[in-house]
Amino acid sequence: MKRFFPIVLAALVLAGCEVVPPAPTERIEVIERGEPSPSQPTAEPERTAGPPRATRRVAFPEAEYARLEKQGSAVVSGRLTLSGRPVPNAGVSVAPVTSYSAEAAEKALAGVAVEPADPRAREYTHTTRTDGNGYFRVSNLPAGEFYVSGAGPDPQTGKPRVVIRQISLGNGQHREITLAR
Repeated sequence: MKRFFPIVLAALVLAGCEVVPPAPTERIEVIERGEPSPSQPTAEPERTAGPPRATRRVAFPEAEYARLEKQGSAVVSGRLTLSGRPVPNAGVSVAPVTSYSAEAAEKALAGVAVEPADPRAREYTHTTRTDGNGYFRVSNLPAGEFYVSGAGPDPQTGKPRVVIRQISLGNGQHREITLAR
């Protein structure tokens, strides 16, 4: 069960993630799970085993998502590495950058997981798994701004790690990226 937590976390975080506001250049963020810092608000505890989960305070923006496409002709591929080593069989998610995701990303960067995203947001998230050498490929993506996230155990520490990279995709574009920590 513990080995699937980083994968589930990445998918849920990316189903509604946005870093405030998008930078003009690509941005790579590393999320390290752990105790929230003293300056962060305390998360509401989850009723089952696992880390605490914070309640979402931002409502799902139906109009914003209504303007987004769910499918397209773009492709993103690459490799997930942690501590210089490929991460096999790790979850990779590609989700659109939206206002709804700002809260989730902010808390995730602080090491706090938020409750699962609205199912309507998850309809726009594309997921896959890395192969034995850490390579991944996600097809049928629409044009737009996306977060690409990979999650898995750090080979040196065994702790779950999530890496997020923000990218832009055009219609029919194939983008090669590296998710590394």
